[in-house]
Amino acid sequence: MPGQSRDYFVVLPDSVAGAAAAGQLPPPPGPTVGGTRTVAHASGRPWVVARLLVREVSHVARGADALVLIGPDRVPDAVLAGLLEGARGRTALEHRLARLPGLYHVIARLSGETWIRGTATGLRRIYHARHPDAGTIASDRPAVLAHLIGAPLDDGALALRLLDFLPHPLSRRAMWRGVHETGAGLGLALPAAAPGTAAAPGPTEHRWWEPPPGELSLAEGALRLRDAVAASVRAHVGGLDRISCELSGGMDSTALTFTALNPTAPASTALNPTAPASTDPGSTAPGSTAPEAGPRVVSLLTVTARDRYGEDEMWARRAVQHARDGEPPRTGGGDRDGSGSGIGNAGTGEADAPRAADAPGEADAPRAARGAGVATALDHHLVPAADVPYFYADLAATADELNDEPLPVAPGRARAHLLLSRARATGSRYHLTGYGGDEIFLGLPHAYQDLFHGNPLTAWNRLSGLRHQLGWPLLPTVRALADRRSFPRWIAGAVTPDPQPVARTPLLSWGVRQSLHPWLTDHARAVITEEFRAAAAYAEPIDPWRGRHVDIDAVRMGARHFQAMEDVGLTIGLPVAAPFYDDRVLEATLAVRPAERLTPQRYKPLLAEAMRGVVPDALLARTTKDHMSSDEHQGLRRHAPELADLWTGSRLAEHGLVDARRLLRLAAEPYSPVLVEHSISATVAAETWLRTAENAWPTRTLDSSPTPAPSSGPPPTPSPTPTLHRTATRTSEASP
Repeated sequence: MPGQSRDYFVVLPDSVAGAAAAGQLPPPPGPTVGGTRTVAHASGRPWVVARLLVREVSHVARGADALVLIGPDRVPDAVLAGLLEGARGRTALEHRLARLPGLYHVIARLSGETWIRGTATGLRRIYHARHPDAGTIASDRPAVLAHLIGAPLDDGALALRLLDFLPHPLSRRAMWRGVHETGAGLGLALPAAAPGTAAAPGPTEHRWWEPPPGELSLAEGALRLRDAVAASVRAHVGGLDRISCELSGGMDSTALTFTALNPTAPASTALNPTAPASTDPGSTAPGSTAPEAGPRVVSLLTVTARDRYGEDEMWARRAVQHARDGEPPRTGGGDRDGSGSGIGNAGTGEADAPRAADAPGEADAPRAARGAGVATALDHHLVPAADVPYFYADLAATADELNDEPLPVAPGRARAHLLLSRARATGSRYHLTGYGGDEIFLGLPHAYQDLFHGNPLTAWNRLSGLRHQLGWPLLPTVRALADRRSFPRWIAGAVTPDPQPVARTPLLSWGVRQSLHPWLTDHARAVITEEFRAAAAYAEPIDPWRGRHVDIDAVRMGARHFQAMEDVGLTIGLPVAAPFYDDRVLEATLAVRPAERLTPQRYKPLLAEAMRGVVPDALLARTTKDHMSSDEHQGLRRHAPELADLWTGSRLAEHGLVDARRLLRLAAEPYSPVLVEHSISATVAAETWLRTAENAWPTRTLDSSPTPAPSSGPPPTPSPTPTLHRTATRTSEASP
């Protein structure tokens, strides 16, 4: 089972068959950190079996009740006890868990019921399947469940992944028949078997998360966001002596870099001010007591651009210079261990590091930090552009990881592998990235439609500025504003065989209408179209407001894509984190009034205000962003032979989904207008993923009949599909 079995957990029923299923788990290909961690039922049978490389298992029991958190850090026993104490049901438990960073898988046993959920951002997901003997088994990895039940691959799900992006709710469609994903914001409840019966009732899904209402001012939201980002960074790297950060020069990575150099606690006493403070001294969330010492060595990695007009390197150098010249601004508060030690500024030692082209791999010499507290050294590594692979390089290496699904970022795997390998070579024990910043802080154009429900005049002024920036014609913009189609009606027509002029199409609906790629077969087109039409029968939006729906869906899509980076890190042996995909960060952003966090005149205004006092103002002034489209086009040309090999004997073609001959012709014509209009990334990702999945273990024949997502539509089989109960632990009025 390539890659996939390196890091996973399963939740098993309390039965002889459940214990037997534990013995059927795929063995890890190499040693795991701490071996296999097993948390037992009260009977002594295995309940949670975790084979983890980098994540920590935190566990507490109180009589027959128990709580397990799986995440980046070890949650202190006193905190766990405070969370479980008095929580008689999942609603009370979730209310208490809101004080923690939103980074954990939650597994609880309360009054005989097992409650399992991931995160609202979708960074941590839950899957479940019905084992023929043991009943319902849950895991964070669908391939593990597919291995346990001998599930065949799902042709309909594979066809859907040939799209550039897959919107809600179709993104929940697991890649194996009989394996179901519990959607982000939903949890899975597994009731215990009634006395005197052998079989437990089927699983049910319950909503535990709702988007907060957008009621805060920009200033209020900025304070909450700063707290959440700091807490998320500490949860990942707190207490480590050597860490690394990807410093692209953009606002997102710069914000995380300075936060990591300044590991102070939130200004507030609770990470979520809406959660009432507990009188239990053990209920204080990690990250809310006193400051801890920062890392002794922070390595910053910047990839230099091939484009001579690129600005990332210049801004990254400025960030390093600011970090060296003066002590980073401080924000009050504390951290979880109560050490009270501070952190001084990091220095690079030299006024200017040589250009990477002149001294590849050379780092600035570290020097002791100024000021009181623990000395921190900061070194800056410039990765020469000549060393960075183009997209589509070394496609065969994608077999090292079996992601949960094909991810269109797979063609960039070689680039990620290089960067993480360089980070690991510095001695880093954890690597921070700014992934998620664009999805969370930019605000997609669709969100501007939400502004019209509050202040139409302000909304039109804002939208006019955006329209001129993006080149939207006036009449199509007005028509898009007047479009009041429901979400089910939109999803039914969200794919089309006709070309879509995306560049100048106003984006104000529930998402982007996609044109089917010309190399897809008639069979693939029919399957995809039918899947979207079938989804219209059960689809409900994430949020009633279009902008908030699209924003949350984009965050969850980005969190899925980040898994590819995490899995490459597991292959290399370096944990990788995206702190912005913390639930608390998403909540802090959505809680701000849209009219204040969305404006075409400012670049990521909420993040800029949140980082004021942490990041120097001069660095927050950047309004540009480099792009790498030329690297993709060059990759098509340089790696044309590899792409031709990929389409020779194509597995997708064997399943009747793509025209291999047309793809071979395109491989020989990398500058074809077809490849300018249509990205081939998703197709390459699906092909490489399919080869890895088929080599992982023998698979059965694919079933091409479309199946709606579980829990929301007609079930594919009568037993494993959970029932969705709309019970929320927090309610909100979803209005701007």
